[in-house]
Amino acid sequence: MKSLPFVDLVIVIAYLVGMVGVGIYFSRNNTNADQFTKASGKIPGWAIGISIYATFLSSNTFLGVPGKAYGSNWNSFVFSLSMPFAAWVATKFFIPFYRNTGAVSAYTHLEERFGPWARSYAVVCFLLTQLARMGSIFFGIALSLQALTGYPMSTIMIVVGICIVLYTVMGGMEAVIWTEVVQGVIKTVGAFVILYLVISGMEGGFPKIMEIGKANDKFSLGSFAPDFTEASFWVVLLYGFFMNLNNFGMDQNYVQRYHTTSSIKEAASSVWLCVYLYLPVSLIFFLLGSCLYAYYQSNPELLNIVRMQVATERLPNGSSQAISQLASTLTPADYGDKVMPHFMVTKVPVGLLGLIIAAIMSAAMSTISSGMNASATVFSVDIYQKYIKSNLSQKESMTLLYIATTVFGLLGMITGIAMIGVKSVLDVWWMLSGIFAGGMLGLFLLGIVSRSTKNTEALTATLIGIVVIIWMTFSSQLPDKYEYLRNPLHQNMIMVVGTLTIFLTGMLLTRLKGKTQPEEEVLAHKH
Repeated sequence: MKSLPFVDLVIVIAYLVGMVGVGIYFSRNNTNADQFTKASGKIPGWAIGISIYATFLSSNTFLGVPGKAYGSNWNSFVFSLSMPFAAWVATKFFIPFYRNTGAVSAYTHLEERFGPWARSYAVVCFLLTQLARMGSIFFGIALSLQALTGYPMSTIMIVVGICIVLYTVMGGMEAVIWTEVVQGVIKTVGAFVILYLVISGMEGGFPKIMEIGKANDKFSLGSFAPDFTEASFWVVLLYGFFMNLNNFGMDQNYVQRYHTTSSIKEAASSVWLCVYLYLPVSLIFFLLGSCLYAYYQSNPELLNIVRMQVATERLPNGSSQAISQLASTLTPADYGDKVMPHFMVTKVPVGLLGLIIAAIMSAAMSTISSGMNASATVFSVDIYQKYIKSNLSQKESMTLLYIATTVFGLLGMITGIAMIGVKSVLDVWWMLSGIFAGGMLGLFLLGIVSRSTKNTEALTATLIGIVVIIWMTFSSQLPDKYEYLRNPLHQNMIMVVGTLTIFLTGMLLTRLKGKTQPEEEVLAHKH
């Protein structure tokens, strides 16, 4: 830990003030709920595409991906490779569907198909997913800034959280999108700057990095064997496809943006722009993790302080001897998330450090702000106006959106504080999102694909799916004598199996009902 140089501190403060200033600038346009949630449909497609890209490129990517590549390999990059497949489905089926219905909430359709319970279930899943996402991102930004400033992680989350709440509440969706355009550029530049500094500081340069990476299997995409018990290529590809289909197809963060463009074509082009940007840039972050691995393999003594820091966190009341002993046994996977912040502290020159901190902050702020706005919109449309008061005046709608946006920002911050001490931020986010999103996507696909599925079949399929998701998530905690009841599949398969269970069970029940109905009609006719 060290105090931030004055020049870098000025850059960081200027960035935060600038983001709040954007919120103040756009606040003059927020006179109604339509403007706050959809920016009145006037945003160009290219800006939406960059904002979606910026949402994908969160601090989980900025810190979690290099940490993952440092600790293991490029297996998680397969998630990015699945994006084009999910984008094709979303642009062909989902975007035209949303634009034609005109509903700002992604979940209104579920009530029309299956009843109020379906809409409520999807809304609860979405809000829990958002809290998990915002919490993990708050945690990620605090992890890096703690190493750079020496301030407690909770303090960092509170300061950054207040700034995010201010510009999101004041500026609405228009401020969210245009700040994300700026943030998308800043974080991309930041990634290339760090990559350049690592490669230029490596004795032997890039060829040496490739040599060490190949020798330690750092560029592997995982096993291609049909094994679903570990994070093989196929497990991550399936998880990525279903998760990205959930993102592009029914995540309110993205659905809301489709309504801010002027046409279906503009909305579809924004999704493809996001894919074209994210695929190569995410690869840069994996390369960055491998470069850091090679750099510290060549200079292992430089990581002693990181190992001691992790050991101290795990043994807060341990003796110095016990902490030193634990530090010597730690593997790269144990401290991967802390390596890039450490490199920044020790190797990035004054001035550039402020820019990179701004990039990390922008990586967090873009995702959190859009999550806050989307959560507030869903709460307003799908909960408050549905169950409490339907006919709201413009003033009441705006007040509700302001309050809800603030509350969800604070809840995300609290979730982040609760995550302090986790091992890998990317693993935690993938697990939680898989749990909450699996059932939601399965139900949504059932509603769109099978027009003959009714309320009873959908409810039964969803209940069965929830049981399967709960079993797959928590069966690992069963005692050894019930080992045979544990889930044998990798945790990333929870999303895949949960989605398919609800969808296929619903289709099967619909088919069975279709067969029994004609028989009942024949019997009724005879009587």
